[in-house]
Amino acid sequence: MRTRYSSVQILLHWLVFVLVVLTYATMDIKGWYAKGTPLRELLALTHYSLGFCVLFLMCIRLFVRGMYVTPPVKPALPRWQHYFSGGAQILIYLMFLSLPVMGILSQYYGGHEWTMFNILMPRSVFPNLPLQKLLKTLHEWLANAGYYLIGLHTLAALWHHYRRRDNTLIRMLPSRK
Repeated sequence: MRTRYSSVQILLHWLVFVLVVLTYATMDIKGWYAKGTPLRELLALTHYSLGFCVLFLMCIRLFVRGMYVTPPVKPALPRWQHYFSGGAQILIYLMFLSLPVMGILSQYYGGHEWTMFNILMPRSVFPNLPLQKLLKTLHEWLANAGYYLIGLHTLAALWHHYRRRDNTLIRMLPSRK
């Protein structure tokens, strides 16, 4: 039985992590610049493109996850921790699948031209500004909630490693060969 996630799962996990950090950073940094400035527009374009990459890789992660058995935590978790962990993982997957979808739909219904990877994206022939504002608000709220969920995920991994001394964190670290 495997004691670690597969190398593909580990690579996807850390690649998504880097993309998420960059996606969040582009939006935070974008706020430093005035609307309409070239750098702000470049940061927005980068945010949209990175967000799409997160969505794409999360879909691949779901597919790959179905191909491998999850390595067990040793020593085994109490039942409540096992369920809490599974629930947190589901929330993380849902968040990083729905955030990009809401962002894309928000842009689509905004009625203005927008690009991703410097490619002109489709926009609704019939803009729906109330729906666009709702999607944008939900996207921003969920992104802000993401800071807490990511923090909880990180703290849990560290707690398992340093306090509980199980293999939770080790299972997802690249192997040292």
